[in-house]
Amino acid sequence: MTENNIAELTSIREKAIVRTSVIGIIANVFLAGFKAAVGLISNSIAVTLDAVNNLSDALSSVVTIIGTKLGAKLPDKKHPLGYGRIEYLSSMIVAAIVLYAGITSLTESVKKIISPEAADYGIASLVIISVAVAVKLVLGQYVKSQGRKHNSSALSASGSDAMFDAVLSASVLASAVIYLIWGLSLEAYVGVVISGFIIKAGIEMMIDTVNDILGKRSDKEETDRIKSLICEEPEVRGAYDLLLFNYGPNKNYASVHIELPDTMTVDETDRLTRRIETKIYRETGVILTGIGVYAYNTSDDVSAKMRNAVRETVLAHDWALQMHGFYADTENKTVRFDIVLSFDIDRSEAVRVLTDEIKALYPDHTLLIVPDIDA
Repeated sequence: MTENNIAELTSIREKAIVRTSVIGIIANVFLAGFKAAVGLISNSIAVTLDAVNNLSDALSSVVTIIGTKLGAKLPDKKHPLGYGRIEYLSSMIVAAIVLYAGITSLTESVKKIISPEAADYGIASLVIISVAVAVKLVLGQYVKSQGRKHNSSALSASGSDAMFDAVLSASVLASAVIYLIWGLSLEAYVGVVISGFIIKAGIEMMIDTVNDILGKRSDKEETDRIKSLICEEPEVRGAYDLLLFNYGPNKNYASVHIELPDTMTVDETDRLTRRIETKIYRETGVILTGIGVYAYNTSDDVSAKMRNAVRETVLAHDWALQMHGFYADTENKTVRFDIVLSFDIDRSEAVRVLTDEIKALYPDHTLLIVPDIDA
């Protein structure tokens, strides 16, 4: 895939997100206007709060557009890996807007519980609310599908929020029908329920975005696929320590260690790693920025026996998840290997325990044990 292809895909994604967001803005502004009118005419706090929620959705779409535009900026000297993470900041702002709308709505609903006012619904009001429910369902499904298609967390969040808004609007409609039939006013209480759900949605969006910014565990299916593609190369004995670094939607970089026979030359290794980099990018879109190499003993039976003995000792502990990169230099009496440790044990303590146990097996050897995290 060439840089022109990448630029073209980025442009298509940007246009799709902007187009979807504009549709969301137009729909939410109209819904907010109609609901606000209904809320004021009927003196309904629940309908009015539903209108405020639609307005916050429109504002969220504006923020999404701005974030997408800024995130699509080309890399420069100051930010050589691009501006893709700006989209996560825009998602954070959207979450803050939703959270603010929820808290404001809750405050107004509690006031109405303390000082209740009777609502006055008409047929036109019920029709408008019913149409709003249908519009929100269709809009939510569309926005969510576009978010999945173009890997936009902001769009996916907006779509989920819209689907949820449809449910909340339906609850407003139900409370209006109950009032008209039985004269029981649930307005303010429905407003509290709506507010609670809005606040919950805002908090969940905030947590998801913070996890993206902090860096979360890579998808196991994706990492397994990358390792599998690497291990398809006949020279590779294993792929380890794969770490993915995300710099925005569809902008993933990675580093990995591969285990190769100790007989390979630097030239052979160079050609192999370049082939792997190209293959991984074409198959997954992930850019391998670094490939480290572990040497594998190929002609020393003593080293092979030592590797088996050390592996058995290491993996006897449930907190030792994997051992790799083993190399024994029988002439200079050195042993080196990496271990993947569970988060359940202190790394220093784990290394101390293994050092003592392996020293008991090979007291005249120098050990180098490198602890890896379970990423």
